[in-house]
Amino acid sequence: MSASRRSGTTDELGPDEPEPDRSRTGCDDAPAGPDGSDLLAALLDGMDAALCAFDADGVVTHWNREAERILGWSAAEAVGRHGFAGWAVRSADAEDVERRLLAAMHAPGRQVHEFALLTKDGGRVLVRTQSAAVRGPDGAPAGLYCAFSEVHAQIDLERSIALSEALFEDASWGVVLVDADLRPAVVNAHAARALGTGRTAALGRPLGELLSQGVEELECALTHVLAEGAPPVPAEIWVGVRTPEGERRRCWRSGFVRLASPLAEEPVPLGVAWLFVDVTDAKQGEQEASLLRFRTNQLHRAARAAAECEDPLDAATVHLDFALAGFADHAVIDRLADDTTAPAGNASAAPPADDAPAAPARLVRVAATPAGGPGPSLRTGRTALPVRYGPGHPALQCVERNGSVRATVGTAPPEQAHEWALARQWPADTVHALCAVLRSRGRTLGVVTFLRTSGRAPFERPDTTYAEDVAARIATTLDLAALTRETRP
Repeated sequence: MSASRRSGTTDELGPDEPEPDRSRTGCDDAPAGPDGSDLLAALLDGMDAALCAFDADGVVTHWNREAERILGWSAAEAVGRHGFAGWAVRSADAEDVERRLLAAMHAPGRQVHEFALLTKDGGRVLVRTQSAAVRGPDGAPAGLYCAFSEVHAQIDLERSIALSEALFEDASWGVVLVDADLRPAVVNAHAARALGTGRTAALGRPLGELLSQGVEELECALTHVLAEGAPPVPAEIWVGVRTPEGERRRCWRSGFVRLASPLAEEPVPLGVAWLFVDVTDAKQGEQEASLLRFRTNQLHRAARAAAECEDPLDAATVHLDFALAGFADHAVIDRLADDTTAPAGNASAAPPADDAPAAPARLVRVAATPAGGPGPSLRTGRTALPVRYGPGHPALQCVERNGSVRATVGTAPPEQAHEWALARQWPADTVHALCAVLRSRGRTLGVVTFLRTSGRAPFERPDTTYAEDVAARIATTLDLAALTRETRP
């Protein structure tokens, strides 16, 4: 196909051959044959991009249907005009546009420019052009072709491509394209790190192989999006992620977008775009703040209820009952036996010899929760007999160290865990313990022990702070009870 009307080649027609219709393409060098010009016109008109061509003198030789759609000028009106001057560009811009266009005939490769062209009705359209020279048989420039499109459409396409690349390379949140079978089809780098796998290793695998928890909730959300569309607000899904260090529990704030083919007349589901960001730290912070507010409220409620008790020991059990809510399953209060409790700084007490071994502390249980089931704490220890705690018992360590002690049986089998609890005089289902010292007016009065059963997490450092707050309130009431006994006639 020649882009020049003056290339020196001609198509001589016989006396009986009709001249082909060149009104649309303006092509004088259409392929030979009765359907050559029609085929060329169909090829040009079927292109998605606007296309025009110029000969070596800058005369328009081709003009396809997309160019007609963008600018409104038909092929019959465009073909044969010299450049764009006087009809497709403003007079002030004509010289610059023609110079840059024709410069492509003497430049290697394609030249890309942006021009403001005029439509037939007088409007202005910003287009991006790609121009390249067309060489004749001798290699000399015979013309040039120019493909152009509206800039906003090109920019939209480039933005879409750039957005896709950025999402899958540089995004700070996870992006997973899940197909209609709920299997990952594309995974970006952030999502691969969050899943603990490679970008290609996750493709095509069931979600249950990537996550140990939260799979059912996630698959339910994806199925709903495929059938009904995206939910109005993001969903927070707790999942378990398998890692070489073990399973990690994470909270992912997830958004979903249903994908459908833009090429089909009716939407054809392609899958779901799942976007998520890790909000575990924020959610844990919210949970800790909520737990702190709850525990503070419990302490206030316990103080008001204890103020109504006439007996200080009853007030101590009230504090214990309020502290157990959401914190532990059982609790016991052990008071130091009277012969081992001495005020600090008592000058009348004889100091022990330097080589005399320290007498082991003796603890008397004064209150405990029912071991067989839930219920309010009960007062015990009316016989004042010490509890038989063996050496190294956490309660005795608490007294010796004058600080809190945590103990746990860990992941021992149930039989071993029962033996561990019974050996320490605790209910048989105990697996975690936290002992906090009872101190008031500089004296150690005893120990309060909080116990958790199987299925609950071990006590942590924030739990120790709460237990010490409760112990301080219980110690005050026990000290008040001791003062009441001392002043009673």
